[in-house]
Formats: sequence, C-alpha cells, structure tokens
Amino acid sequence: MIGSISGVDTMVFAACILLLLAAGIFSVRRNSSASGYFMAERNLPWWSVAGSIFATNVSLSQIIGMLGIGYSIGFAQSHYELLAVPAILLLANVFVPVYRKKQVFTLSEFLGERYNETARWLYTLIIIAVIIILLVGGLYIGSRQLGLLLSDTSFQPSYIQGILIIALLSCLMIFSGGMHAVVVAENIITVLMVIAVVTVGVCTLYQPEIGGFTGLMKLDGSEEGMNKMHLYLPSNHPDLPWTGVFSGLLVLHGFFWTTNQFEVQRVLAAKSDRDARIGAIVAGFLKLTIPFFSISAGVAAAYLFRLKFGMEEVVKPDDAFVFLLDQVVPKGYGLIGLILAGFIGAIFSSIYSMLNSLSTVVAMDLYKRYINREAADYLLVRTGRMAVIVACLAGAFLAWWSFDPSSGGNFFLTLSRNTSYLKPGIVSAFFLGVFAGRIHPASAAVAILMAPLLSFGLEWVYEFRLSSIPFFSENFGLQLNFLHRVFIVFILCTAIQLVMSKNYKAKDDSIYLSDPLIKFSFRLVLIFGLMNIFFVTMILQSGISSEWIALPAAVFTLLIYNGGFDFTDRVRVLGGLLSALTVWSLYRFV
Repeated sequence: MIGSISGVDTMVFAACILLLLAAGIFSVRRNSSASGYFMAERNLPWWSVAGSIFATNVSLSQIIGMLGIGYSIGFAQSHYELLAVPAILLLANVFVPVYRKKQVFTLSEFLGERYNETARWLYTLIIIAVIIILLVGGLYIGSRQLGLLLSDTSFQPSYIQGILIIALLSCLMIFSGGMHAVVVAENIITVLMVIAVVTVGVCTLYQPEIGGFTGLMKLDGSEEGMNKMHLYLPSNHPDLPWTGVFSGLLVLHGFFWTTNQFEVQRVLAAKSDRDARIGAIVAGFLKLTIPFFSISAGVAAAYLFRLKFGMEEVVKPDDAFVFLLDQVVPKGYGLIGLILAGFIGAIFSSIYSMLNSLSTVVAMDLYKRYINREAADYLLVRTGRMAVIVACLAGAFLAWWSFDPSSGGNFFLTLSRNTSYLKPGIVSAFFLGVFAGRIHPASAAVAILMAPLLSFGLEWVYEFRLSSIPFFSENFGLQLNFLHRVFIVFILCTAIQLVMSKNYKAKDDSIYLSDPLIKFSFRLVLIFGLMNIFFVTMILQSGISSEWIALPAAVFTLLIYNGGFDFTDRVRVLGGLLSALTVWSLYRFV
C-alpha cells in the first residue's frame, strides 16, 4: 500500500510516525512512584482524558471491524456506538464520583471494599483474562493490517513478524514511560484516528455513485437498494437483533464503560471530578464519528463495489477499509499519509491501555495484596513492568497459535462473543454494589462465578430444547444470540444476589445514593423513559413517521437533561447535547 503512494504522502506519513516516536521518547519519565507510573500522578486534564478514552476504546480492530460490519450487515452496527452513550453518561454522573471518592488504583479495590476479598480476587483474575483475550485479538488484527499497509514494499512483514513488532514496541512504551507516556501517545493517535475515519468516510460517501450521506439514504431506499441504512434488525437476526441491542448490548456497554479497569482507569487518573466527567462526555462525541463516517462508509462501500468496481463478494469485511483507502482517497495531498499514520497508531492505542491496566492490576491487586503488603513503590513499578513483558510474550504466542491471518468474517463480533461469557456477573456485582443497600458480601463472588456457567447452560438449553419450539425459533432464531444470552444471564445473576441478600441484616451501605448527581440521574432516566414511551406510542398508533419524531425527541431530551432552559452547567450542557444527538439518531434511522 505504501509503495503505491506519492512522495508527499510518504513524507507526511514519516513525519507523523516521527512525531509519535518523539512524543513517546520525551514523555518517558523515570517514574519511581506507583501513582506516577500507574496513574500519571492523577493529574490528567479533561482533553487528555477524552483522547485517552477514545484511543483506548477505538482501536484499529474496531475501525476495521465497524466499517466491515457496515459493509456486510449494515448501519445497525451503529448501536455499538450510539448505545454506548447511556453507559458513558452513567460513568460521568454516577460512577465517577463513587470511584474517585475512594481514591482507588483499581476497580478490584472497590469491589473488595464493597463486598469481600473473594470478589476482589475473582474480578482481578477475570479482568486479566479479558485483557489477554483482547490483547491477542489486537495483535492478530494489527499484524494482519500492518501487512496490508506495508504490502508491495521491502518493509512488508510476515504475520508473525508483525505480531512481534507490535508486541515489542508496545512493551517498550509501557515498560519505560508508564501511563504518562501512554496518554501522550494516545492523544496524538486520537487526532490521527479521527482524521483517518472522517477522511475515508467523506471520500467514500461523496463518490459520484453515492452522492453523499443524503444520496446514500436515497440509494438504500430505492428499488435497487439493500435496506442497510436501518438501525433495527428483526429479533431473530443472527448477529444484531433489535431485542438484543436494547438488552444484552446495554449490559455489555455497562461492563465496558463503568466496570472495566482499562477504560475506567482513564477517569481515575483525571485531576478533578469535573475533568473526569467532561473527558468521558467528550469521548462520547468522538465515538459518534464511527457510525456517521465509518459504518455508513461501509454501507456505501457495499454499493460502490457493485456499481463502480463490479465486485462485492470478493472483498472480505475486515479488508474493506484498506480497499477503500486505496481506491477512493486522493493521492498526492498528504491525506493517505495522515490516514496510514492513524492506522499505525490505532494498532497500538488500545494495546497501550490494556498493558498499562494489566500492569496496575498485577502490581496492586496481586503482588501488593497477596505477596508483599509492605512493598515499596519501586517494587510495585518493577512488578508492573515484568507483568507487561510476560503479557506481551503470552499474547504474541497466542495470536500466532490461535488465529489464521487469511480468515474472513466479522472479527469484531467474534471478539464480542468470546468475552461476553464473563461479563454479566461483573456488571451485576458492580451495579448492585452502587445502587443497592443491604447486599450480601458473598453474593458478588457467587454472581461472578455463576455467570459463565449460566451462559453455557442457557446456550445448551436453547439449542437442544427451546429452539425446537416454534415461538422461540420464529422470534429469536434457531440459535440463541449472544446479546440475548448476556441479558438473561445478567437478570439471573442479579436475582441470585438479591435472593442471597433477602434476609441480610447488616446496615444499609447505599451511601452513594445520597449523591446529588445520582439522584439527578434517577430522575433523568424516569422522565426520559416516559417521554420515549409517549413518542413510540405516537409512531405505532398514529402512523407518524419516525423521521418527524426525531427532532422533537432530541429537543425534549436536551431540555430534560438540562433541567429545562438552565444551560449554566457546562458539564450538563455537554451531556444534554450528546444525549439529544443520540436520541435523534435512534429515531431517524428506524
């Protein structure tokens, strides 16, 4: 790919890579304190929090995967971005004040204090397992795309060489600089990634065969259209049923944004609650670039490959982004150089964050808690560095051993399924730990342990018993979608915890419910729910088009979030705007 671009693009690409390397080198500090190495001295401003959160969340696998699923399935994949907004606002309004009040390094510490040592230990092991799984996936998709980006050049690596390059550079960054170096690099990567996503999206959408976003909507709704620009797929859809989207996907977002160490660690390191909250909300705005510039570009690609290039089935979903980069982005203006630099950075972004959090968890929750309770800071930092080396070696081996670099399919969905067995019990434990009062200390560990067992058991029952019943097979398909399964298991885990706590006589520990932000969130959810029941009823009973409802629903959402016409609170205004844009999207693309 690089071998076919102009000298200007090559110069821009080289300059961006040098900037990334220089930023990494100059941000490397001799962090002797645990707070400096693991948490950047808890001094991150809001813009740094936002950039780090976005880079942690939107890796190259997500950029590639989201466009690929837009190409193969459609705009419905946008739910992965749009419905992250409720979880982001929950993080900003509820979990930020709760976590930061405790001044914890890890969420394991919070869970151990709220429940017991067993819950802390289980969360530690599970979050390490999740990080390793995602690290392996990041190395796989990163090496695969690195080979495509450097194809036809003397620098093109083999699959295993690409894995080793990514693992080695990531290891060096975390080993030397800790969180401060990671955050500096992630903020630069965020800028490059946004440029890459927006540029490829605009260049694809404004091809003559497409005619912009409006043209795509008209083309998709025409007789020759494929009806891909819709958010809601049937409840028996094998990948993204609407019923699963508004149930299990919300649970998964709850895990990722409010109970996931390597995402939440960014807000824990903010210099104030306000910076943490604004950073999270701004990251939500950045995430909306994915549906409107990446996923929609994937839908446009499905038409473009057919109308302009006379091909469709030949291009694999995970390779569609790079194909578009080669075919639709103008060469010779530096744009491809910027995009390639964003791609290279995106390969590393989430890997940096995961390794940083893995080192924190191993040092603080394993070494200090169970091996050396009086460990000095230099021992904790050294332990964290050793954990990074071991994780990189293990991840590189597993990526080489477990993945075929020539495989097709939707990697992003595969990764979501593989990690979803572990998450419902964790979400139940954290949510009840914050929102419930008298909750039994042993219930969290039971819920976390039962979640994977219930998940596999539920799949077995559905496949061998329920799928043969017409009601279930017609409404939910022959196989149980993982989103449905996640929601059911979450309900079961919550029920288990509540039953165990029924006769628990300890004092009411729901001290967090007295926080004004949490009270505000409860009122907001109640009013928001009633408002949407009203609008949905209007659509169903009166036959009013959802397009006409979209704008009023967005305006009402903004006013509800801001408590009427009071726009003096900047954090609340940003949250209201983000909520309004999300609600508009959910109605507009029915």
